[in-house]
Amino acid sequence: MPVRTSSAVWEGDLKTGKGTVKLGSGAFEGEYSFSSRFENGKGTNPEELIGAAHAGCFSMALCAMLGGEGFKPKSIRTTASVHVVSEGGGFVISQIDLDTQAEVPGIETAKFLQFAQDAKKNCPVSKALAGVSISLKARLV
Repeated sequence: MPVRTSSAVWEGDLKTGKGTVKLGSGAFEGEYSFSSRFENGKGTNPEELIGAAHAGCFSMALCAMLGGEGFKPKSIRTTASVHVVSEGGGFVISQIDLDTQAEVPGIETAKFLQFAQDAKKNCPVSKALAGVSISLKARLV
């Protein structure tokens, strides 16, 4: 399996400085700042990138689990909302809320929900984020 690499550069002080993040594949490069991370400023932030990684990983894991049991999803759409809070003089990711909608012909709701819970627990990004509370809202469309 390949090793995935991303990088970041930060210049200046915390409040007025700025940085860039870049995916090793070259698929994305973006600016980030204190304002884009802790306020509503322009640019990306680490938590947004974690959310994208988690949504993508969960969706693929769910697809793999469904496919392994003979179900062929037409679509899986997942949003990951990453909550950052101030705690003990710093910041922590306190919660990630996964919200997924899937179109899966021929599956009963209870069975789908079981697969979704398994994907939440077992996708590699969920495992990497095991210290964070992860909620799941899953439904068939």
